[in-house]
Formats: sequence, C-alpha cells, structure tokens
Amino acid sequence: MSATAVSATGVQLGYARVSTGHQSLDQQLDALTAAGVDANRIYSDKLSGTSTREQRSGMAALLDYARPGDAIVVVGIDRLGRNAAEVMTTIRELGERSIVLRSLREGIDTSNATGRMVAGVLASLAELELELGRERRTAAREARRARGQAIGRPKALDESKASLARRMHAAGEPVSVIGHTLGVSRATVYRVLAETEGEARG
Repeated sequence: MSATAVSATGVQLGYARVSTGHQSLDQQLDALTAAGVDANRIYSDKLSGTSTREQRSGMAALLDYARPGDAIVVVGIDRLGRNAAEVMTTIRELGERSIVLRSLREGIDTSNATGRMVAGVLASLAELELELGRERRTAAREARRARGQAIGRPKALDESKASLARRMHAAGEPVSVIGHTLGVSRATVYRVLAETEGEARG
C-alpha cells in the first residue's frame, strides 16, 4: 500500500508551538484550521527557551495519539523543535512510524515521494549543521589551546578588575559593595579572593 493511500484514511492532526508564554498560538491555530485540521485535533505547547523535548506535553500527547496513516500538520517545520536536532529527530520518528508530515510554509507533504525527499534533505541538512557546529567548537578549542588561552567560559572579571577587587577587599570594603561596584555576584568576588589566597599560599 502506498503512503498516499494510507494517509487518505488517517486523521489530520495539528501541532502548534510558541517559544514563550508571551507569544500567542492564535496565528498558528487559525492557519491549521484553515488548512482543514479540526480545532479539537490540534495539540500545542508554550515553552521557555530552556524547555527540553521531554517537557513538551502537547507534542508527547500528539505522538501518543497519532497512528500510522495519520497526518500531522504544522505551520512551519521549525515548529517541530527548538533546534535542528529536535526537528531532525521528530521528522525521523514520524517517518519510521508511517505518519505523514505536512508543513504549510514549506509545502512539504511526506505522503508523496517529493515531500519525503525534501523532508529527508532537511533532516540531512540539520544533521550536517550539528556536525559542523561540533567541528567548529572543537577547532576553536584546539586553537585556544595552541595559543595557550584558557578553555571554557571567560572569566567574569579580567585581571585589572580582579586586582581592583583585591585592593578594595584589603581596604576593608564588604564583598557585597565590591560586587555591586564591579557588576558581578558576591560568589564571583569570593572566587577571585580565594584564588588570590591560593596563589599566596602557593
């Protein structure tokens, strides 16, 4: 049985996602219903930027409900995830479960060969983007290591500000005042002072 014949018997399900509680889902919901999706069959998520895939209850419920031959409709393919990896994972998962993906903006419909090819290309590009990102980060680390630079997060205080923090502390200024003056947390000030003591003992 072809994917097209299977999809004709399935249910159309919609999925909408916005990245913060301040954004409205209305525009996506309107587009999905205009595309023929029953309003009662639209699943949605409102997520913060730190939400993980596991915290997307709308997506989880949708994937739990969807059956082979059903079609999941989204306004844009980027709604499937917050980054390339999530989008790629979701496209692959839908394909493996014989669930059709339709994306209105890109005109993708995986019930036909062209749509499957485009979705595959997008997933491959997402994978390539991730791999290139890893390579860039590795190359940057190696370059910093070769130049003898610190690897990891940059220090909150450069050497001149750290020196000022030490002088202020020696003059009897409270840590909270030093932190406020330099625009850093008290923990950062304590860390700089602890490093100084460690160097002095060493």
